[in-house]
Amino acid sequence: MAFLFIKQKLFPSKKADQTLSVKPLLSGIPDDEPLIGDSERDLESQNARSYDTFGRRPSNDESTTTITSNSCTRARINPRIVSDAILGLSDGLTVPFALSAGLSALGNTKVVVLGGLAELAAGAISMGLGGYVGAKSEAESYQATVRETQQLIETDPQETHALVRETFAPYGLSDSAVADITRDLHASHDRLLEFLLAFHHCEAAPDCNQAWTSAITLALGYFIGGFIPLIPYFIVARVLDALYWSAGVMAITLLVFGYVKTCVVRGWSGRGNVMAALWGGLQMCCVGGLAAGAAIGLVRLIDTSSGMTN
Repeated sequence: MAFLFIKQKLFPSKKADQTLSVKPLLSGIPDDEPLIGDSERDLESQNARSYDTFGRRPSNDESTTTITSNSCTRARINPRIVSDAILGLSDGLTVPFALSAGLSALGNTKVVVLGGLAELAAGAISMGLGGYVGAKSEAESYQATVRETQQLIETDPQETHALVRETFAPYGLSDSAVADITRDLHASHDRLLEFLLAFHHCEAAPDCNQAWTSAITLALGYFIGGFIPLIPYFIVARVLDALYWSAGVMAITLLVFGYVKTCVVRGWSGRGNVMAALWGGLQMCCVGGLAAGAAIGLVRLIDTSSGMTN
């Protein structure tokens, strides 16, 4: 799809321009009305418009198939936000729960609550700072790649010719076609820079607010996920009863979180997606249970050792 798009941009068909009009997905919109969309939308999201590189008008069957497939395409969420949310929630659901379960072995509700809240604050700040620094590092890496590519374009045209040919080599295009594309790309430094960044380095310009978005998403995800296992300790008086309630709440929460996490990535319908989502929920329950069990055992071991020493 990417290379057909490039060919359409570099070698527009006059016949296609005269005979074809962009047909929107919704039939109620006239063909001669221009489509206004986000300029930064990726190529996959442009399937609502029909690109015809070779000037061929699609048949009715092809148009019906395209409309049907596009209507079934589920809305995409920014994968970086999904990744940060999953990371923050998964850490928040396991680490504070394991800590509160381990502190419950001491038999003091106040210690569990204060220790859990302190860990929540420190963990959320740490996760937020980590996300901010990581996103800033990615942006700096992208800018460094842009500078290196610009310098390469200005100082070594032979190398950029080789990079373009290397990019098209796996697709078996003829030498004349590759030569034409290479010549047209080198006619504009901006176009060549965009091509090399997208297809050779496989990098996209990061969002200017990505650092803050990652920081807030990670911090909130960790705090929300970590606060859930502490709720029973505010309600139930006896620490062991609160531990049992916390374990039950966390088992359900981890199961639901694992299910939703898998469905967000794979999809909500279909037997395969449902089974994978159930397996993801069971995995989250196992991870949380192992972490809590290890924390309880370690605290009891340390408490027993200190008692024997005294």
